[in-house]
Amino acid sequence: MVEIKTDAALDAMREAGRVVARALDAARRTAAVGMRLRELDETAREVLREAGARSPFLGYRPHFAPSPFPAVICVSVNDAIVHGVPGDYRLRDGDIVGVDCGAELDGWTADAAVTFVVGTPRAGDVELIDTTRRALDAGIAAATVGNRIGDISAAIDAVARDAGYGMPRDFGGHGIGRRMHEDPPVPNHGRPGRGYPLRHGLALAIEPMFIAGGRDGYLTAADGWTLHTTDGSRAAHMEHTIAITEDGPRVLTLL
Repeated sequence: MVEIKTDAALDAMREAGRVVARALDAARRTAAVGMRLRELDETAREVLREAGARSPFLGYRPHFAPSPFPAVICVSVNDAIVHGVPGDYRLRDGDIVGVDCGAELDGWTADAAVTFVVGTPRAGDVELIDTTRRALDAGIAAATVGNRIGDISAAIDAVARDAGYGMPRDFGGHGIGRRMHEDPPVPNHGRPGRGYPLRHGLALAIEPMFIAGGRDGYLTAADGWTLHTTDGSRAAHMEHTIAITEDGPRVLTLL
């Protein structure tokens, strides 16, 4: 069931979104060569704790997972696409790092992700990240009253295909509000003019995930969470929580 939010609810989600943005910013500023991934998680935990927010990631267990997620952020490095579990891996110069974070504050939730390079980028990394960000911007621009979910999906898909990148077909964006994952789903593949109609008050998490090697397949790691590219190529993930409004899309997860 799709819940259309009131303007007051969207304002409350904006406050949760500020917490997410602060946690992502802190993790990015903290990331450095030699740092363990679990230290980035500790940084994000402190931001949530100071804000009085709860993590919707910690303890989350969807149908595909063998165990509850043990952290407040996902950290996906190099050929990891999404859902990376932050552990003892130490960051190296040139690593491409995707960080995904959510926060629940006063009963409302927001979710966002960013990808960046630690140290010196490898050939193609900057283009991969910039193109994924451009796809996110294209998806957001299509999120207007009168359009449909398929218009968002098609906008993201077009950027990926023009650049020759792949995307994992089984994963994409989603509705969001009282819970992290709500209806409707927001695929990264689709046809314009199809799917759920966009109305004022609909809140969505839009999240392109691009694979540099161009294939859409993925492999699941032994931890049951982390998705890896099939060819070892690098990946990037960008996400914002947005609201559909009569005045255009409103991004809820900015600083």
